Amino acid sequence: MKIYVSGDSAGKALGADAVAAAIREEAARRSLEIELIRPGSRGMMWLEPLVEIDRGHGREAYGPVAVEDIPALLAGKLESHGLMEEIPFFARQTRLTFARCGVIDPLDLAAYEALGGLKGLRRALSLSPSEIVAEVTKSGLRGRGGAGFPTGIKWQTVLSAEAAQKYIVCNADEGDSGTFADRMLMEGDPFSLIEGMIIAGIGVGATRGYVYIRSEYPDAIRVMDEAVTIARRERLLGPDVLGSGKSFDMEIRVGAGAYVCGEETSLLNSLEGKRGVVRAKPPLPALQGFMGRPTVVNNVISLATVPVIFEKGADFYANFGLGRSKGTIPIQLAGNIRRGGLFETAFGMTLGELVEEIGGGTATGRPVKAVQVGGPLGAYLPTEKFDIPFGYEEFDCQNSLIGHAGIVVFDDQTDMLKMARFAMEFCAIESCGKCTPCRIGAVRGVETIDRIKGGDPAAIPLLRDLCETMKDGSLCALGGFTPFPVMSALTHYPEDFSISEEALP
Repeated sequence: MKIYVSGDSAGKALGADAVAAAIREEAARRSLEIELIRPGSRGMMWLEPLVEIDRGHGREAYGPVAVEDIPALLAGKLESHGLMEEIPFFARQTRLTFARCGVIDPLDLAAYEALGGLKGLRRALSLSPSEIVAEVTKSGLRGRGGAGFPTGIKWQTVLSAEAAQKYIVCNADEGDSGTFADRMLMEGDPFSLIEGMIIAGIGVGATRGYVYIRSEYPDAIRVMDEAVTIARRERLLGPDVLGSGKSFDMEIRVGAGAYVCGEETSLLNSLEGKRGVVRAKPPLPALQGFMGRPTVVNNVISLATVPVIFEKGADFYANFGLGRSKGTIPIQLAGNIRRGGLFETAFGMTLGELVEEIGGGTATGRPVKAVQVGGPLGAYLPTEKFDIPFGYEEFDCQNSLIGHAGIVVFDDQTDMLKMARFAMEFCAIESCGKCTPCRIGAVRGVETIDRIKGGDPAAIPLLRDLCETMKDGSLCALGGFTPFPVMSALTHYPEDFSISEEALP
């Protein structure tokens, strides 16, 4: 009997380690022969600690499981949710990037390979660099970290640049509120990220790679470190990748915990041992990145999706999605929501479907008031916008952004003026201080919102002007996108600012 207990940090936070220990003890007491496996998370956080038992006819899911439930669980008397693949939340997904996450021991390279791992790399090793980049371009893959920039264009720029050394840098500084896809992937399927980075390196002519992980992710750091060690031992990394004669090696670097280091140029400064401040562009990192050399900077999900594209083909991947938003997107449902977790699906599902049908509405049972998509810099959207399809251009048309695809739900008890103030306060605290609109503007923004709260109507046009200045004049997205949550709160929820709709633009 195989028993799977989530080893993901979210599962651990909810008691998964204690549940696993209790299973071992109870199995020993009953003289049961079991194989206990600690995979990553399936992404159904409301069921954690989640236990799956395979008695020979598929994996039955139980959860949330408490320590006191273990005797009934092993006696077959605990009610299950049925087979994992038939649970509606899971069955409606299109799992490509997260196909193995929660399924296998994350550090079992043989299990990874048995479920399609390394097929993409082996195919890529048979192609020329230009053919590799062309395949990524054809797939339509865009950056999953927030900006949505076409991955193939970035790779082509680095491939075309002439330099003695090039680099692949993975941005794993996942700092947006309501996001956890990068962490889940690194903890649950680290070899997919390693494989994607190797393909990227061979494609653009880079022989070194770095994964920059936020210090707040100790489990992800540990798993990635161990996975890199295993990959080197199995000659997946090193001077002769899988006997191909091609070289690529990588290492894990840990950030010190600054939100602004999620911005690629600030990350590069930190990676070089400098203060994490934003660089002016141009030059672009693709031409002068890490150590002044051509550098591909991609998000965890972007790089971990690359093996899928090479295993199944660019056309297969591009057939999913909506318009220019190709493939699948791992959407993270968080906040005041009944069924929070990770839901991977093709672009195109509406915001309302995701929140109401997939997420089950609010955890409190009260009406949804606002949904913030794209982290603390994303716009607040009312239920009137629930018909928006999940796609880059579709959200851009609504003065919103997908970002890292985190969705945070708020019910009708939320004060949107306080949320707007939080956005400005967050920006003021996290600003690197490089540019004036962000460094000073956010501080003045907090003061101006406090004036509105105090009943000063003259502060409203001042807040609008300030937001325009920050949007147009900031050096990076931290100051440039802070106006999104502020202005959307002001526009869609004027009652919380004690102003009439006639006063709005």
